[in-house]
Amino acid sequence: MQLARVIGTVVATVKNESLHGRKLLVVQTVDRHLKETGKPMVAVDSVGAGVGELVFWCRGKEASFPFKRDDTPTDCTIIGIVDSESHVTNGK
Repeated sequence: MQLARVIGTVVATVKNESLHGRKLLVVQTVDRHLKETGKPMVAVDSVGAGVGELVFWCRGKEASFPFKRDDTPTDCTIIGIVDSESHVTNGK
């Protein structure tokens, strides 16, 4: 699990049938000081996140766990929303 900030949305007119009705969001990974690291990625939203929110995301086979694994082709999924950024930045 890693932290990221949702920085945008993706519109896809053609996509796998199992992704119909699911939001695709652009996420930017951040470190424990909430500074950007790496390149932005597209993630499938499983929790109702929105632009500007700090989220947890995962990759690999675990990314399909919130969905029917055999039916949802995803390698990056948002799995949680951070309620308070102060808990992240105040940690040592």
